[in-house]
Amino acid sequence: MEILLQVGLLVLGFVMLIKGADWFVDGASGIASKLGVPQLVVGLTIVAMGTSLPEAAVSVTAALDGNAGITVGNVVGSNILNILIILGITGVITAVAVQKSTIRYEIPFMLVITILTIVLGMSGNSISRVEGIILWIFFIAYLTYLFVLAKKGNQSEEEAPNKDAKVWKLILGLVAGLVIVVWGSNIAVDAATALAKIIGLSDRFIGLTIVALGTSLPELVTSVTAARKGNADIAIGNIVGSNIFNILFVIGTSALIIPVAFEPNFVIDTLIALAAGILLWVSVAKSKKLTRPWGIVMLLGYAAYFVYLIMQ
Repeated sequence: MEILLQVGLLVLGFVMLIKGADWFVDGASGIASKLGVPQLVVGLTIVAMGTSLPEAAVSVTAALDGNAGITVGNVVGSNILNILIILGITGVITAVAVQKSTIRYEIPFMLVITILTIVLGMSGNSISRVEGIILWIFFIAYLTYLFVLAKKGNQSEEEAPNKDAKVWKLILGLVAGLVIVVWGSNIAVDAATALAKIIGLSDRFIGLTIVALGTSLPELVTSVTAARKGNADIAIGNIVGSNIFNILFVIGTSALIIPVAFEPNFVIDTLIALAAGILLWVSVAKSKKLTRPWGIVMLLGYAAYFVYLIMQ
């Protein structure tokens, strides 16, 4: 009976994720169309920050409770999953076009702040409040760049399907979709974890797989939905923006509350996150799109990383 209940909750969670992502993407792309804001900017800001709420909530809450030790693992693990699993799956499902600005500026910026995280973390095996301020300075600079990008950008002449929708309805759909996505991800993670324990899987295995993927479910469903709807800028921008947001805002804010522990083994994990970012950069630099072969390479890359984790 317990198994049937958890399976039912798991199905409910995924239905909420899919429906919520539909509303969220439609609302975001509709607002972009109404306000003349490039979809890339919407993907890098509203969608990216919204789908990163689970990581932010987990890390900041832990910091407030005086346990910031999980912050780096949560962020780095999520950033690896975002690229290798989420963009891998998205690329396998459909070819995803990438804007020139993403290749020239956003992805390199993501790589720079990933390296910065390693440098800050290795100095004293923690990220201090002062270093948290440094991360926040980078975050403010990034937001300023996005503001300039929005001012310069020209909205595509192609009409969005919800062009005639009222702005308040689009905002309502955006907010409702986000709430349902985050809520659905929580239900799905809790149900999957309960099922795994019933089956007899270890807590470590559950943490490395179900929980890690669970906090990235909003990014996964939103990116796949956006790509299938033809909003490729939102799909790629969502992941790159989420990774930047995770490092600068989540780690930065946590460090402002309490110094964030950076264990030596996090150096390897962060280097793997850096390698995943470089793989993304290389895969889209020439063709300006993420294709199925590269998506497969990313999924194989995560499989190799997973084997490494199991062997630890």
